[in-house]
Amino acid sequence: MKTKKMMTYLMVAATVGILFTSCRKTKDDVTDKDTSAAGDHALAEGTYNDVHNIADEAASGSVASYMGTNSSNEKGMLSACATFTNDTTVNPHLLTINFGATNCMCADGRYRRGQINVSYVGHYRDSASTHTITFTNYFVNDNQVMGTKTVVNNGHNGSGHLVFTITVNGTIVKANNGGTITWVSNRTREWIQGESTLTRNDDVYLINGTASGTNAHGNQFTATIITPLRREVSCHEFVSGVVQIVPSGKPTRTIDYGNGACDDQATVTINGNVYTITLH
Repeated sequence: MKTKKMMTYLMVAATVGILFTSCRKTKDDVTDKDTSAAGDHALAEGTYNDVHNIADEAASGSVASYMGTNSSNEKGMLSACATFTNDTTVNPHLLTINFGATNCMCADGRYRRGQINVSYVGHYRDSASTHTITFTNYFVNDNQVMGTKTVVNNGHNGSGHLVFTITVNGTIVKANNGGTITWVSNRTREWIQGESTLTRNDDVYLINGTASGTNAHGNQFTATIITPLRREVSCHEFVSGVVQIVPSGKPTRTIDYGNGACDDQATVTINGNVYTITLH
C-alpha cells in the first residue's frame, strides 16, 4: 500500500512539474517576442534625429527634403508642407518651421503638422554655438512630439571632425490612444563627411551615447549605442549601427539598423531570436 501511495505521489509531482515548466516556458516565449521597448526607442531616436535634420536644412535656407508631394516649387524654398522664418532681430535668434494646422504628406512619406521652434546663438558650424529646439502642436504621423532638444557645437576633434553634444528630454504621445513614450538621451554627433561642402546630401554623421525612458506601455528601459549609428542625410533612416536595449525585468534586446542600405527596416534580437521591425 505504501509503495502504491508513493508511486501515486511521484506521478502527481511529475505532472505538476511538467505543467509548471510548460507554463513558465510559454510565459518566457511571449516575453522574448516583445519588441515594444525596442520599437518605441527606435521611434523616439528617429523622430528627434529627424527634427534635428529639419532644423539644419531650414537654417541652410531650404526645406526641400520635406516638400509636399503636391509641391511644384522645384527649389523648395516654400514647400507645400512647410514654411519657415528666421528672426535675427531677437537674441537668441529664432528659426521657426511651420507645417500648418492640418496633416501634409511630406517627401519622406510622413504626415506632419504643427511647428518646430529653434532658438539659437551662433551658426550650426560655429564652435560653441547652441541650438535649443521646442515644439508647438507638432505631430508626425499623428504622433505628438513634445519636449526639448539642445545641440551644442564642441568644435573639431583630433580627426578634424565637428562634434556636437546633444541632449533630449522628450515625450511622444502615440496616435490612436497608443500610449505615451518618454525619452531622455545624451548623445555625441560626429560630422564625418560633407562639412567642407554646402551640399547637405553628402553629409554623414556618427552618433553615440545612452538613453532611458518608458515605452508606450509604461515599462522602463535603458539604451546604449554599442556600434555608432550612421546617419547619411540623403537617407531618412539610419543606415547602420547597433543599440542595446534593456527593459526592466526582461532580457536584453539588440536593435541592428543594417549594413548600409537606405531602407526602413531594422532587426531586433532577443535571446538569439531575430525579429524585423519597420521604422516609422
